[in-house]
Amino acid sequence: MSRVVVIGATGHVGSYLVPRLVRAGHEVVALSRGERDPYVAAAEWRAVDRVTVDRELEDGASVFGERIAALAADAVIDMLCFTPESAQQLVEALRPTRPLLLHCGTIWVHGAAARVPVTEDEPRTGFGEYGAGKIAIETLLHRETRAGGVPSVVLHPGHITGPWPSITPAGNLDLDVWRRLAVGEPLPLPDLGLGVLHHVHADDVAQAFELALNRPAAIGSSFHAVSEQAMTLRGLAAGVAGWFGREPVIELVDWAEFEQRVGVEHAGISREHISRSIAASIDRARNVLGYRPRYTSLDALHGSVRWLAANGLVDLDLD
Repeated sequence: MSRVVVIGATGHVGSYLVPRLVRAGHEVVALSRGERDPYVAAAEWRAVDRVTVDRELEDGASVFGERIAALAADAVIDMLCFTPESAQQLVEALRPTRPLLLHCGTIWVHGAAARVPVTEDEPRTGFGEYGAGKIAIETLLHRETRAGGVPSVVLHPGHITGPWPSITPAGNLDLDVWRRLAVGEPLPLPDLGLGVLHHVHADDVAQAFELALNRPAAIGSSFHAVSEQAMTLRGLAAGVAGWFGREPVIELVDWAEFEQRVGVEHAGISREHISRSIAASIDRARNVLGYRPRYTSLDALHGSVRWLAANGLVDLDLD
């Protein structure tokens, strides 16, 4: 049994990961801001040592790393690190004892795809503050590992999906997309509907983290954590419409019309996703970690839409 500290334990992935770790026999210390319960209830949380902490505040006071080091973990799983400065503080505090550090990255370290499927060895060309921060953290952690310091593994999830609003077949968070596909109303899509999205169920990301804890060969490497296959917007729309016994009614439009019809905010999110169109390879995760995703992209989205309907966020009948 290992002592595992999970930072960001009640978030999307942590809600699935913490119960997995308990079932595997680990002693778990779960850190969060204490503002919400896990997304998924599980009896295993009763066996967890829960700690309330504001990372941003403690990072600013330069005490967060020392707090984590004082917990004397065999492994630290960091789901909540977004800047290299935050990562550096944690690494320096852990260096004397060198627990395994697992970091949650993102497939957005990749920019627009040049080759598909995208492997972990592709040059990092991600853009935007979020992607740039994750690239810098990944570089820092691998450099630390190569220097003989804190050993690390980086996992890059796709569009994490579960019981919450998830990225739709239009590449955004517009809940009306689900209704349109369900009732057969026209759905506008840009770029011929051929933009690519790579979803992953949060429990499959949790699976990858659990596996990485026990794979020494993984240390010093990065891994994609996504579903078996990415899907085009058209393919996702067809799959979702099929849940309701329909064919999708797709209207292919240019970006100007798309923005006019869905609004600036939704169109901006769609553009960010479609401009990347990442289809990520899981060959390395499969071969080194033994990663086997349980959910297809459509399986993961089905669960998300069922949750939306059950919580009155969309008026749909999936039964």
